[in-house]
Amino acid sequence: MTDKPHLDEEALAELRDVMEDEFEVLIQTYVADSRDRIRGLQEALRADDSDAFAKTAHSFKGSCINIGAPRLGELCLKAEIAGKESRLDDASGLVDDIAREFEQVIAGLDGLMVG
Repeated sequence: MTDKPHLDEEALAELRDVMEDEFEVLIQTYVADSRDRIRGLQEALRADDSDAFAKTAHSFKGSCINIGAPRLGELCLKAEIAGKESRLDDASGLVDDIAREFEQVIAGLDGLMVG
């Protein structure tokens, strides 16, 4: 798939330093928002709406990169391109990959919250 890590530990450490006590709130917001975006990708796919699919993937990509989830961001970029090129028939597997990678990201973030 990609050689990018599930989480960019350095970016997350910087984010934790900047956000201080609000770091956990930021992570919780990211997780909830990401679940909504995955649902949005699935809905756009079912509706065969390439434009909505591309826009949702683009937005999700940005939040993944900002939070320090580069592999998930890369998958979202692939989904965005598929949507822009109206290749939604190729995108079903991508949405599954995104959902699986998101679970990996959540597991890593949960570890950071406890530690």
